[in-house]
Amino acid sequence: MSEIAPDRLSERLRTNGEEVYVLDIRHEADFEDWHIPGSTNIDVYDELTDDPDSAKDQLSGLPEEKEIVTVCAAGVVSQTATDVLQEMGYSAVTLTDGMDGWSRVHRSAPVPTDLDGTLVQVARPGKGCLSHVLISEGDAVVFDPSHYLEEYETILDDHDAVLVGVFDTHAHADHVSGAATLTERHGVPYYLHPKDALAIDATPIEDGQTVTVGNLEVEAIHTPGHSEGSVSFDIGGAALITGDTLFHESVGRVELGVQAGIEDSDVEANAATLYESLQRLLDRPEDAVVLPAHDPGSPEPPVMATLHEVREQNTDIRRDREDFVETLAGDVPDHPPNFERVKRTNVGQESVPEDELAELELGPNNCAAE
Repeated sequence: MSEIAPDRLSERLRTNGEEVYVLDIRHEADFEDWHIPGSTNIDVYDELTDDPDSAKDQLSGLPEEKEIVTVCAAGVVSQTATDVLQEMGYSAVTLTDGMDGWSRVHRSAPVPTDLDGTLVQVARPGKGCLSHVLISEGDAVVFDPSHYLEEYETILDDHDAVLVGVFDTHAHADHVSGAATLTERHGVPYYLHPKDALAIDATPIEDGQTVTVGNLEVEAIHTPGHSEGSVSFDIGGAALITGDTLFHESVGRVELGVQAGIEDSDVEANAATLYESLQRLLDRPEDAVVLPAHDPGSPEPPVMATLHEVREQNTDIRRDREDFVETLAGDVPDHPPNFERVKRTNVGQESVPEDELAELELGPNNCAAE
């Protein structure tokens, strides 16, 4: 079986992507919903399933000078595509575990700041998720970790740092948090606002509370709206961890908790609350680096912009209150896959077996309002 690991494909696309041709054989609608950036869709899924030889006409004419990486949801039907392409004389391999495998890829890079310490951004390109590791004087904290914990353990080891706490900016709706598992492994506090820690054992983090990390102070700013327990974090006035409250070009959506049945609120009220929360963030230093929990597309770390730059490019935060509430309450994008179960899992109301986590969160994040 000819395969390429997701991490290896990620590295090749970053360093010599012109030598690789990523061929996605899923149905067009699935491809449009979520795919590897730069990949090409030829919808031969049914042909490969029913009669593989019937797909050959549509697969002819591919670039012969490139290695073809075939992709499907889980790497099964794409292996048939690889077999057919090899019979046709192409150099072809299968992406191990398909889009499921791509969802597990993580990349990391330091974030340039004036902090007395190191801030590392961890990007998950298959989900558009961003998390962060702050290190100062040998102490470290993690913000919004995925449940794939090896990346964070590696960063801690590389910096010879001791984990002293883990923060979730909110109970996420698009991916399962690894915070509880990471804190249990290291015996440190898991910080989550009580409004989102509905049935999970977490250390409450409240508005204005500070946590010391080495020489740095991390200040909690309660910024509800996307969720009732959403919290942003000001790190020494130089960096703002904004979760799903403020993105570089959009803001968090406001209906997920309501529609998941875990918030006793309504969409209009949440939009008005989010508007007020954003005003609190916009009062912070203009040169502070804004670091959200998501970025559209396939983020290459570090994804960053100053608060001043966000003001210039983000049309949502320039709306007046009435327009803001009307727009967010009336314009509801597609939901993240299985968002109700993911949300319930992250507030502690549901337990998902380890072997089901990847499938549960498979797909795009869709946590921004636009």
